Amino acid sequence: MVGLWIFVMASILVIQRILELYIANNNYKWAVDAGAQEFGKDHYPLFFILHIGWFIGWIVEGSVGGNVLSKLWYLWVSLFVFAQVVRYWCIASLGKSWNTRVLVIPGKRLISKGPYQYIKHPNYVAVGIELLVVPLIFGATITAVIATLCNLGLTLGIRIPVEEKALRDDIIENNT
Repeated sequence: MVGLWIFVMASILVIQRILELYIANNNYKWAVDAGAQEFGKDHYPLFFILHIGWFIGWIVEGSVGGNVLSKLWYLWVSLFVFAQVVRYWCIASLGKSWNTRVLVIPGKRLISKGPYQYIKHPNYVAVGIELLVVPLIFGATITAVIATLCNLGLTLGIRIPVEEKALRDDIIENNT
């Protein structure tokens, strides 16, 4: 039975990621046509590696680690649903500006509606929750810990600083 739930969750996530990459690719084309500059190209593949490793990790660990749902599966699923609501709220709020890459259109104002009126990087919070709780649904604690720590390192140590610098430099450049 757990194998079925792993298959269902994996299918949901694959479809979701394909759709998000499709949206991101269309938004990338729009942003480039609008004059966007990309920042952090060198770290972008690291997120693909993280997500592929995470995906394989929780499936394998969840399948061989006793093949049982966590006793707290309902909590983890609730947090997963919450993270999806936040993530799609972010995508809707950013519209064509949403992307998986760091793109800055010179002079374009920061979007401060939706979840961005409450916290600065809600999409990263949603993804962080997802990387933690999906493995926990299936008792894949090792994957949950490793993926969460790697994501924190990449997001807080590399991605957010690159994004903040790119946005700060654009603001300075357009105010001088």
